[in-house]
Amino acid sequence: MPGMSNAHLQTLLPRLLRRRLMLQPHWQRLTLPDSDFVDLAWSEDPAGARHKPRVVIFHGLEGSVNSPYAHGLLQACQQRGWLGVVMHFRGCSGEPNRLTRIYHSGETGDAAFFLQWLRDEWGTAPTAAVGFSLGGNMLSVLLGEQGNNCLLDAGVVVSAPLMLEPCSAKLEQGFSRLYQRYLLNQLKQNARRKLLVWPGTLPVDLAQLKKLKRLRDFDDAITAKAHGFLDATDYYHRCSALPLLPNVHKPLLIIHAQDDPFMTDEVIPDPALLPACVTYQLTRYGGHVGFVGGTLRRPQMWLEHRIPQWLSTWLDN
Repeated sequence: MPGMSNAHLQTLLPRLLRRRLMLQPHWQRLTLPDSDFVDLAWSEDPAGARHKPRVVIFHGLEGSVNSPYAHGLLQACQQRGWLGVVMHFRGCSGEPNRLTRIYHSGETGDAAFFLQWLRDEWGTAPTAAVGFSLGGNMLSVLLGEQGNNCLLDAGVVVSAPLMLEPCSAKLEQGFSRLYQRYLLNQLKQNARRKLLVWPGTLPVDLAQLKKLKRLRDFDDAITAKAHGFLDATDYYHRCSALPLLPNVHKPLLIIHAQDDPFMTDEVIPDPALLPACVTYQLTRYGGHVGFVGGTLRRPQMWLEHRIPQWLSTWLDN
């Protein structure tokens, strides 16, 4: 159980402890039905591992295989004898996507297509998915939308903003504003690259992009407009996963930390409304996608033990 009690240290420490990739990913580009693409980073060449249990990793906002939680879990899966893969959301693998859209907290179409392709291309094997932060909300939405028809055997969701509106507001308060500034800068840099390579593929131009000051401004001007929502409020309400959790039919573990600087108590589900297949774990400490146990001298990445341990019931049998 994570033991260090400073939420910001918990949130930032993995970036210091996991600076370098601990394995050499096998890269593959997957063409989507609309002719756009997503890039896959595998723990090994899937051609020689089609018999192995699979773990799909969905990263957070502006994350990638380079995110500490992603490549840390990818290596943990490899060590367990599982095949791991990070499905990068559009535009998050270092190359801008081509179409007038990006990705968002409720965009499940690419993930659903990928899971079907995974089965069609590499055959049937026990398959789980792990979603972090934005990717965790997206995975929860997918599980709620698809119910019993979901192709996954189990899922894990970590530090997910299951109610988007209050989480967006939280990032405008106090110390959390530093995280908002960092994330907004990342989003704007990515959007700028996209506009320079593919002009006209976002609802704003470079001058308008520069003026955005909050994540809500970005979601109002770009996320909502590019994906058919009225505004940021409409997007937040329609894509929050919490109301969909009663519709989940596959085993799901949700992990939150009480001290998460990105979250409010509104993301904590009512246990009475959760189906029996959903396990909820709320730790006292952990920050946002941190969950570092041990001590500063001997830190332990708790998620890299907890997630495989929980998934082994479905992947190792």
